[in-house]
Amino acid sequence: MNHPVDRSRVVSGMRPTGRLHLGHYHGVLKNWLRLQHEYECFFFVADWHALTTHYEDPRQIPDNVWEMVVDWLAAGINPNVATVFIQSRVVEHAELHLLLSMITPLGWLERVPTYKDQQEKLKDRDLSTYGFLGYPLLQSADILVYKAGLVPVGEDQVAHIELTREVARRFNHFYGREPDFEEKAQAAIAKMGKKAGKLYRELRRRYQERGDDEALETARALLEEQQNLSLGDRERLFGYLEGMGRIILPEPQPLLTEAAKVPGLDGQKMSKSYGNTIALREDPESVRRKIRTMPTDPARVRRTDPGDPEKCPVWQFHLLYSDEQTRDWVQRGCRSAGIGCLECKQPVIDAVLAELAPIQERARELEASPAVVRNIVHEGCERAREVARETMDEVRGAMSLVYR
Repeated sequence: MNHPVDRSRVVSGMRPTGRLHLGHYHGVLKNWLRLQHEYECFFFVADWHALTTHYEDPRQIPDNVWEMVVDWLAAGINPNVATVFIQSRVVEHAELHLLLSMITPLGWLERVPTYKDQQEKLKDRDLSTYGFLGYPLLQSADILVYKAGLVPVGEDQVAHIELTREVARRFNHFYGREPDFEEKAQAAIAKMGKKAGKLYRELRRRYQERGDDEALETARALLEEQQNLSLGDRERLFGYLEGMGRIILPEPQPLLTEAAKVPGLDGQKMSKSYGNTIALREDPESVRRKIRTMPTDPARVRRTDPGDPEKCPVWQFHLLYSDEQTRDWVQRGCRSAGIGCLECKQPVIDAVLAELAPIQERARELEASPAVVRNIVHEGCERAREVARETMDEVRGAMSLVYR
């Protein structure tokens, strides 16, 4: 069952891997830049998640955290519209993770597809730890502690959101049943006023008696527009609608993002582990050298040999950076040996440098003012904690962990 939640809140995190490269920029950051103006966004550095695979030597993590935040801000993440914070500085993530671990069946975690995949990929590390098994649940806590409506993910992460939804559903099933729930729901309906209250009851009856999905959607919309209901009353009435208890932890939806496939300098995916990256703060001379020495179509041994752009890693960059006219010029020139490989690479070099110039300028200003960066993060952590604390007050109350 889908429960309506605040669709305007988005949560997304990134593991601190240090300075970011073009793959991160096109794959994640450009999407964040758009989302921050459309939704209330919480962007966090997932430093605890870094420990799930790098627990043996965490010494790099602090530097990596600050380097990454500088790149976020330099790329255009605006702390005045988005909340930027560090996961471990908001301890409510850990508390909610602990409490959710009490109700989450082990089988659910073992079934997450990335659990086996990552163990295969990272065979050189001992990942038979509780932290590694439980990291999808920590991700669920990261999302649920903000009652996020949407989580931007690629196809491969949808299973994690599904787990989060199942965990939220199970939590609400156990703890959303207040002893006087029915009375509180009726009192909330009375607050809606005569006309709206009557309509709500009618729509609820149609849904519960006949499974009328349209009635359910109309009733949800009706609740969304009620001005005089508290958040608790509204959540109660969402639950009452479907014959459940109160919705304490709403189920988020995945916000599927088109991940831009950014090629590395060798045609493989751009990744630090392949050593084929261009960093956002890469020196311009280094950018020129790296692109100039990129491998090209092996058939073009001499300048006069014709080539096939589809077999050349440089063409992947043209698809990302060049306009139609430039691409036509490349296709014709390469196939007829009318242009050489260095000529073909020049528009890519120009486009990459043009993209990086403003980012690098902002990065230099931020590097010169570390206190400004720390202050932005400090304020973001405070803002995130305020929201997380409210959720945890509700969660503790629902689980009878409030002692007076």
